[in-house]
Amino acid sequence: MPHDLNRRGFIATSATLIASNTMRADAPPLAPPDKQPPNLKVPEAPAKTVGWAVVGLGQLALEEIMPAFAKCKLSRPVALVSGHPDKAKNVAAAYGIDPKNIYDYKTYDRLGENPAVDAIYIVLPNSMHAEYTVRGLKAGKHVLCEKPMAATVAECEQMIAAAKTANRKLMIAYRLRYEPFNMTAIEICRTGGAGKLKSITASNCQTTKAPNIRLSKALAGGPVQDVGIYCINAFRYLTGEEPTEVTATAHQPKDDPQFREVPESVSFTLRFPSGVVATGDCSFGTAESRRYRVQGSEGLVEMDPAFSYRGLRLNVQKGGQRSEIKLTEVDHFAAEMDHFSECVLANKAPRTPGEEGLADMRVIEAIDEATKTGRTAAVRS
Repeated sequence: MPHDLNRRGFIATSATLIASNTMRADAPPLAPPDKQPPNLKVPEAPAKTVGWAVVGLGQLALEEIMPAFAKCKLSRPVALVSGHPDKAKNVAAAYGIDPKNIYDYKTYDRLGENPAVDAIYIVLPNSMHAEYTVRGLKAGKHVLCEKPMAATVAECEQMIAAAKTANRKLMIAYRLRYEPFNMTAIEICRTGGAGKLKSITASNCQTTKAPNIRLSKALAGGPVQDVGIYCINAFRYLTGEEPTEVTATAHQPKDDPQFREVPESVSFTLRFPSGVVATGDCSFGTAESRRYRVQGSEGLVEMDPAFSYRGLRLNVQKGGQRSEIKLTEVDHFAAEMDHFSECVLANKAPRTPGEEGLADMRVIEAIDEATKTGRTAAVRS
């Protein structure tokens, strides 16, 4: 009897398994019949990409710009310019760049002979921006130049003129104009999302220790040029206006030798035609602060952090309700380089052309005048 029971139990179990594995005629398949689902979008390589030469292999280039190429769709690194041959060889090997496409500053102009190079990214000390931009344009290449655009307004004007003469594109690397958080803040502010704009406050401060090119007057360093320019540009892109006058004060401690050439901190106030008053502060001697706050007649827009490479946060308050706007981050450098590559390929004007850098430099020169005279300075146009 036990044997029969076991046998009958086995037969019953097998029947159950057979029944459970029999698929009904109208049942959907549990796996796609093809090797690939028909609705799966397969990315396609672009018909053409832009070859880039990166000029200057300092911290920004090595930690942010070179890695960003991996996230680009239209941009690829093909050449390097550096005064350090061993470092350049290592970087070239890491990014698959042909060693014959390594240049130094004496052979820089030979980029014009290299058909693989379409665009140049200037990542040099501020005092070198104008010279290497103009030389790059004369070599027949399009140029993306880091901010500040140059050391003076006159140099900015020379760079713009050189681009027109060479019939090449010139863009300034305002990376925040190519990422979604600041772009959304611009849209809110300019479309009345906070009502009529009344005032803006911004702060971009950090601790900077010598030796550092930012502390050299000869290299056009200083807190306004390096970090304060973010506040200035934000005031301009949030309002969509150009300031008319500036007041400013600077602190340059006598007992700290690392600030013997440039101020430690600068505070400034800009007035705009609409009546908006914008106050900013920048420093090389404080704890980190990278934020702005826009006060409107009906609400406020706040970003904290606003100027960092990643981790940006955007909050909006209106009608007593405060909410955080969630967006997908992008790599700022990949976004700006691909924008410029698109402009090159499609013959479009860049969003942040040389005129954008010139406008900021006019404000910076007015701030410098105001700190020296103690009086209100006009922003010249």
